[in-house]
Amino acid sequence: MEITYASSSLSDIVGSASSMARTATPTPAPPRPVKVIPFQHPYAAGDTTPTSSSSTTPLSRWRTKVKRMKTVDWIDFFLPCSRWIRTYNWREYLQPDVIAGVTVGVMLVPQSMSYAKLAGLEPIYGLYTGFVPVFVYAIFGSSRQLAVGPVALVSLLVSNVLSTFDSSPELYTELAIMLSLMVGILECTMGLLRLGWLIRFISHAVISGFTTASAFVIGLSQAKYFLGYDVSRSSQIIPVVKSIIEGADNFSWPPFIMGSSILAILLIMKHLGKTRKNLRFLRAGGPLTAVVLGTAFVKIFHPSSISLVGDIPQGLPPFSPPKEFSHFKSLIPTAILITGVAILESVGIAKALAAKNGYELDSNQELFGLGVANICGSFFSAYPSTGSFSRSAVNHESGAKTGLSGIIMGCIMLGALLFLTPVFEYIPECALAAIVVSAVIGLVDYEEAIFLWKVDKKDFFLWVVTSTTTLFLGIEIGVLVGVGFSLAFVIQESANPHIAVLGRLPGTTVYRNIQQYPEAYTYNGIVIVRIDAPIYFANTSYIKDRLREYELEVDQSCKRGPEVERIYFVILEMAPVTYVDSSAVQALKELYQEYNSRDIQIAIANPNKEVLLTLSKSGLIEQIGKEWCFVRVHDAVQVCLQHVPNSNNAPPKIPELSPEKRSRFLERLSEKRKEDLSTSEMESGEKDIIISNDPDPQLEPLLSRKSH
Repeated sequence: MEITYASSSLSDIVGSASSMARTATPTPAPPRPVKVIPFQHPYAAGDTTPTSSSSTTPLSRWRTKVKRMKTVDWIDFFLPCSRWIRTYNWREYLQPDVIAGVTVGVMLVPQSMSYAKLAGLEPIYGLYTGFVPVFVYAIFGSSRQLAVGPVALVSLLVSNVLSTFDSSPELYTELAIMLSLMVGILECTMGLLRLGWLIRFISHAVISGFTTASAFVIGLSQAKYFLGYDVSRSSQIIPVVKSIIEGADNFSWPPFIMGSSILAILLIMKHLGKTRKNLRFLRAGGPLTAVVLGTAFVKIFHPSSISLVGDIPQGLPPFSPPKEFSHFKSLIPTAILITGVAILESVGIAKALAAKNGYELDSNQELFGLGVANICGSFFSAYPSTGSFSRSAVNHESGAKTGLSGIIMGCIMLGALLFLTPVFEYIPECALAAIVVSAVIGLVDYEEAIFLWKVDKKDFFLWVVTSTTTLFLGIEIGVLVGVGFSLAFVIQESANPHIAVLGRLPGTTVYRNIQQYPEAYTYNGIVIVRIDAPIYFANTSYIKDRLREYELEVDQSCKRGPEVERIYFVILEMAPVTYVDSSAVQALKELYQEYNSRDIQIAIANPNKEVLLTLSKSGLIEQIGKEWCFVRVHDAVQVCLQHVPNSNNAPPKIPELSPEKRSRFLERLSEKRKEDLSTSEMESGEKDIIISNDPDPQLEPLLSRKSH
């Protein structure tokens, strides 16, 4: 597309400079032709309808993927374990898998009983939860290092909601098992419908604040086993602290001393296991050590003031489908909350482990695997399970290569159920409480709060609000408040997107935010605006208001070009705009009509194909004019400068320089004019930036002469 540009060629400028030195009446120089990169419209020549977009919808992409899938791909889809089974290297993988499985299995047995007590259930249900779901996940789960089973946060949520039911111990247990079925169904549904992206709306600051507050709540819930008297069960910190203070007269020293001693041993072993590689086994052996020491003490001294776990049924869990469907509706909010927490804890860990071990992980398939594990577990008396951070970390550090380590864990739990339950009845409850407390201490994420304070005060506010409301108002309210604020910030950022006025960097054809680059300059009569977000119904009003402001309030100190006192062109840089909806199109039409009534022309630069297609279908491109769509902001500026009227038809301003400086200036300018780019170089973009030391940026070439 051949157009003419308002600035003069080199010879004209030199002649004009010389004549201005001799006479006060300059002669305007003839314009030089400039060629801009042709813009590809979605209309073919002579067509009246837009061509179809080459991009596809998620549904069409899914259909294409399904058509290409072979039998092996379908097997891998439904049985992810087949991926590592086909490529299993027995010589390299077997030993580390067995070692990791035994290590985590030994850790899982005492932890599962501890977490069952935290959930308000008998310890045997923790063993059941660490048995069936582990085997099922090893088959249907896509992570090769994730250790599934009972965890502290989910156990706390189960206890918190079921304690509000006025029910017998049998009904309480049935409701916990029903929750496992409901959580499994939700996870499978989200995995099949590929809805895992919904969890992304929960800020990491909210998760950190929630887990930190939950750690305090969990720790206080175990206080009764250390103190030797009953403490009221609540997810709010004030009732628990009040109950602890009121019952201080019933304090018992033996469980406190034993529990504190075991807790100190656990923390020392965990610290040594983390800090010293040759003592890494101590971290996994901590819970087993606590159980062995506590049981040995009880066997030897028979203390009457220390409460024990008591009788634990021996054998495998019977097949028993969930029964209490009459409470299904009342459990839905809790099931959703547990599902969200389980997904956040499991999928995040699984992705991190997959990245460390060099294989890909589909979060939606991971959700499906967790869901199947919970559904199958609910038929064998298990309460909701998910991936454990601590056990998964130990599994990875122990060298686990495949899901075989999970099968080994299940075998360890199988042996415990068949042969060790008679021994478990002598385990002190304070020892199990110490295991829980040592595990949740790692959830206190004060370092994250310090980091957020330094980096982002808004996220720090989210952290404080979530942790405070969780501590004082309860877990459900804390999560809802945190998620609510998180979504409010997302909506606020989306409804008030960042919009920048662009200016040209001296000596280049690059246009950047004038607030970030103060040296960038703008042109008289032209405003270049970049919208850094999709345009949709929620932010159209804000964008229109900001555009009106930029039209009226532009810094005149960095202006170049023709001397005019008003705006003639508004260039919209739309590269960051990924989407526009019908409301945005209507707003742009209204804006065009408003500008048109004041003789202001809109130009569009670099819209993506989807955005351009939407604007074309709506008729906005025809309304604005196809000739006002450009590949680059620089091209738009060239054309707009051609059409900006110059006051009194005055020639370009030449800086008043001494003869010596004028000679050196023209010499430098002449050298720059000779450094032309070939057309192929310009199209490839390899030499798109032109460096210049000219004192007057108006005289810098917009495009090289060779490309004309």
